[in-house]
Amino acid sequence: MSTVTTNPVETDRRGTADADSLAVASFLLGLPGLLLFNIVLGPIAITLATLALVRGTSRRGRAFLGLALGIASLAILAVTTATSHGVLIDISS
Repeated sequence: MSTVTTNPVETDRRGTADADSLAVASFLLGLPGLLLFNIVLGPIAITLATLALVRGTSRRGRAFLGLALGIASLAILAVTTATSHGVLIDISS
């Protein structure tokens, strides 16, 4: 009977790398979310940024920027929808 022990430093480094990847992904999805598919990319950017911050990323600035971009994309969607009276795409014109 053998037991497998894991190195806590390796586990912590892997967790930080995963959180860093989430922070970068939130930024990269939030940026195009300002212009395209903001109803999809905004919430994804917000979720990934929140997960990165909860998991303790070393790229906190990137995670906060992804969070801000996700929120801004949803705000742009709300303003656009309100000013167009609820019509997102007008194909008939």
